[in-house]
Order: sequence, then structure tokens, then C-alpha cells
Amino acid sequence: MKRKIFFGILVVVAFFVVLAGVKFLQIRKLIAAKWPAEVETISSATAHEEKWQDTLSAVGSVTAEQGVIVSPEISGTVSEIDFESGATVKKGDLLLRLDTSSEDAQLRAAQAQVDLAKVTAERDRKLRADSTVSQSELDQAEATLKQAQANADEISATIAKKTIRAPFDGRLGIRLVNLGEQLDAGKGIVSLQSLTPVYADFSLPQQDLSQLQTGLVVRVACDAYPGQKFTGTLTAINPDLDAMTRSVPVRATFENTNQLLRAGMFVRVEVVLPQAQPVLAIPATAVLSATYGDSVYVILTAAQAGITNMPATNLVVQSKIIRTGRTHGDYVSVESGLKAGDNVASSGIFKLHNGVSVQINNEGSPKPSLSPTPPNS
Repeated sequence: MKRKIFFGILVVVAFFVVLAGVKFLQIRKLIAAKWPAEVETISSATAHEEKWQDTLSAVGSVTAEQGVIVSPEISGTVSEIDFESGATVKKGDLLLRLDTSSEDAQLRAAQAQVDLAKVTAERDRKLRADSTVSQSELDQAEATLKQAQANADEISATIAKKTIRAPFDGRLGIRLVNLGEQLDAGKGIVSLQSLTPVYADFSLPQQDLSQLQTGLVVRVACDAYPGQKFTGTLTAINPDLDAMTRSVPVRATFENTNQLLRAGMFVRVEVVLPQAQPVLAIPATAVLSATYGDSVYVILTAAQAGITNMPATNLVVQSKIIRTGRTHGDYVSVESGLKAGDNVASSGIFKLHNGVSVQINNEGSPKPSLSPTPPNS
């Protein structure tokens, strides 16, 4: 009986030993098996050397070559308006007349005094030639003539001041007055701006002064025209600096033939320096920013990355810390961490991590540009 129990126990133990061995071999086989790794699809770009021209950046505002709010020198009532809002005018074009009825009457009376004084002076000259009148009487007559002429000229000047004309060529703004309105001296009638050419005024720090010279190319951009840049020339550098900010005021001139730039516009300014510097450029979309610094994912083969559990030709990515410089269009320069010819992931970088398998598909990916022109949104 005891022998039967003993053999039964041996059979059970043997069964469990065989079962454990089978499971061990199965697990070992599974561990040894090469499971297919997850593969991420990305687009790629190659770090390459370019020459970028150095620029000095600033913000500024557009001013007209000539711009005024047209206003009367003397008060009066508006009797005639000869312009339309937004019209283009030439120098000397009539804009507005103030009522001059009383001045016209005064001028007629003054002119009559002038005529009488002329007759009197002419008669006294003839009489003086015959010594019929004294020299003092002739002098008095000629002085009366001059006084009468001055009175008439003063009234004529008042009439002229009540006739408002365009002081220069330009474009008018919105009319600010109405017929019959009583205008005070200095009250605005309409804005007049000369828009060809225009200026962009801005300031640069004093450490950039040694790089400035008139004739440099200046580019400006503004939010009113996304993706569009206007090119002009640096024409003036202030001889003194602002004592508070230690910056130098600078002016650039733009032909503005299409009159897109308007006085008062806020613009972003780039002064293009003549020398070009070599840089290592990659698309800005390849850079992953974090608190510890910027990084990129470099694309390598498994053999280059030292990974042995997959075919040597499979592509993987490895994170690499870099130091970036300035940007130019869709590109950013790399000052350290990469070398020319390195392939980096340029899209889909947020789903990557060290050692992940990747496949490259650049079809349909937008191509970066040094001068991007995105469509208006």
C-alpha cells in the first residue's frame, strides 16, 4: 500500500516537472523571439551649410515725407468746399473757401483810397516840378499812397488766407468740416499725406552704430500685409544718441509706388548688413524646445546607434542637445550639437523617443523656405 502511494506521488511530481520544463522552454522561446518593434512615420531634413546675411532687427513706424492736417490761419464761415474725402490732389489745388464778403467790400474801399492817393501823388509831382507845392507836401502825398496800398494788401492777404489750397501733392483723408460751419483758426479741415516716398523711423542700440552706414538695404514687414516685405534704403542716421535709452534714431526711405505703406503704421524692420556669414541650417520644425534646452532627433541606422536586437539597416532616432542661433524664414541656425550632413526628423517629433524605429516619408510635407509666403488666413 505504501509503495503504491509512493509511486503515485512520483508520477505526480514527474508530471509537474515535465509541465514546468515545457513552460520554461516556451517562455524562453518567446523571450528569444524578435518581436516586431513599433515604427513611426516621420519626415526628414539634412543639416546643411548656407550663407546668411547678418541683419539688425528693430521695430518702427511709418511717417510720410510730408503730412499735415490742413487748417485755416484765421477764423471764418465755410462758404465753399472743393474736395472729396480720399481724393488725390496737386500742390495749389483749391480745397476750401471761407466767407470773404466783408473783406471784399473792405478791399474795394481800400482800392478806391489807393486810386485817389495815386492821383494826388501824381499831381503833386507835376506841381513840384514847377515849385508850386513844397517838397514836404509831395512827401506826404507819396506816404499816403504807400499807406493806402499797404491797407489794400493787408485785406488781400486776409482774403488769400481764407482761400485754402493744397500745400503739396498728396492724398486727402476724411473731410472734417461742413458747409456753413464756423471755423476757428487752427481747426482741422482734412488730413493731407504725401505717400510717395515714405519713411520708416526706428532706433538701434549704440553697439550697432559701427555697422551702420547710409545706403544699406532695409526691409520692413507689417501685419496689414502678411508674408509681404517692402525694400528700401537707409538714408539718415541721427548724429546724437538718446541719452535715456542709449540708442540711435535711424531713418529708411521707401519709394512706396503702390502706396501700401501708410503714415502711422507699425512695422518690423531688418537692416541687411553687407557681409554674409556661414551657418548650419535645419528646419525650425525639427527643434524640440524644453526647459533644459533645445534638442533634435538624429536619424541613424541600428548599427550606427549600437542597437543589436534589430536588423542593422533599420532606422532609429536618437535625441541630441543642440544650441540654436538666429532664424531665417522657416530655418534656424545650429551653433553646436550637429554637423553638416546629419539627418534629423523634421515632423512628427512629439511622438518620438530614443531608439524608436522610424520610416521616412517626405511626400506631402511642406517644404521649408528662406522667404515663406503663407496664404492669407
